[in-house]
Amino acid sequence: MDIRKLQRTIVDALEDVKAQDIQVFNTEALTSLFDRVIVATGSSNRQTRALAASVRDRVKAAGGQVRSPEGDTSGEWVLVDCGDAVVHVMQPMIRAYYKLEDIWGGKTVHLKGKDAAQAPTKPATTARKTTAGRSAAGKTASGKTAASKTAPSKTAASKTAPSKTAASKTAASRAAPRKTAAARTRDA
Repeated sequence: MDIRKLQRTIVDALEDVKAQDIQVFNTEALTSLFDRVIVATGSSNRQTRALAASVRDRVKAAGGQVRSPEGDTSGEWVLVDCGDAVVHVMQPMIRAYYKLEDIWGGKTVHLKGKDAAQAPTKPATTARKTTAGRSAAGKTASGKTAASKTAPSKTAASKTAPSKTAASKTAASRAAPRKTAAARTRDA
């Protein structure tokens, strides 16, 4: 079976059972054992087993070969060996712990949709606060905020030196010893 047809079959099987965060990695340059690593997340033991069963059934129906799947009993991490592609179906905590994307993630494969007219779209951004305190709603398509495209304007406050506040003036006056009237007359 052609590798493109195999990876499309696997991804379709994962999408049918609502797998989350499906990623396909090209591993031809990393190992000669297989050409693709596909990582997906299932939310429960039952879903990970169902995802693995869906992949196994779809690949066999398409004429591909499935070698023995592993991890079916526990369901936390199920591995399905499809010859040229290896599928890892994991629960979120297991996936975060092992970070397979760091091992195999050198080259991601971007799949086209089932229909050429269906271009993958990014989900709309929500108006929540980011770490910088800006709202995500002000972002453009390139991910930059509208304010970052304009030249920064200097205000009169930024040109002047910062003034001391009343609290810093009193702290400075406490730190320096006060001269008494007698000491001032002695110095003069």
